[in-house]
Amino acid sequence: MVSIGSRRKGRILAVQALYAWEMSQDEQAELLNGDGLESSEEGLQSNVFARLLVQGTVKNVESIDEAIKKRLQHWDITRIARVDLAILRMSVYCLLYQPDLPASVVINEAVDIAKNFGSEQSFRFINGVLDAVAKGRDT
Repeated sequence: MVSIGSRRKGRILAVQALYAWEMSQDEQAELLNGDGLESSEEGLQSNVFARLLVQGTVKNVESIDEAIKKRLQHWDITRIARVDLAILRMSVYCLLYQPDLPASVVINEAVDIAKNFGSEQSFRFINGVLDAVAKGRDT
């Protein structure tokens, strides 16, 4: 069973890998093979979860970006900060392709990550977009 702490670490690793992918367009398989990965049991669980998130996000990035674009009001996806976009992409992947995860958990995790890694206003923006995506998945 994957612990909550290992899932949080996995999400953070996934956001970092997706940010690196966005900046360099490297193959995602190479993104999670670095020295920063942990070898403890919880660390291995985090690594596996991160790989799942990154691979799923990159595989479905076009539909994920479309879902994000639909929820942007008077804003273009190219203007979103790369860190915020990585958080959004990973979270929208979870909302659309992992329906067993409660939307509230996905959104809360994204907001917490945005508070730690994004700008001062990132978490509000991310919360709004993800809330709209979550409401759209229920219809």
